[in-house]
Amino acid sequence: MNGAGGSHLSDYEIRMEGWKVLTERLGVSGAIRFLTQYVPGFGDYTKERRELFADLTLDEALRRVAERSNKA
Repeated sequence: MNGAGGSHLSDYEIRMEGWKVLTERLGVSGAIRFLTQYVPGFGDYTKERRELFADLTLDEALRRVAERSNKA
């Protein structure tokens, strides 16, 4: 596969290319270790996010980002 794009590949081809890259770089054992660390989430992230940030204004969010940036 050439280039960084993979939009023309099927899901199967993407998985095969991904496995090829992982095993070439990490070896079979390392690739398996990497894949076992993947944990699919659960729940409804969008709903939870909306509830969590329901009262957060844009100004407050920007203030928090600026505050954290100044600490770095």
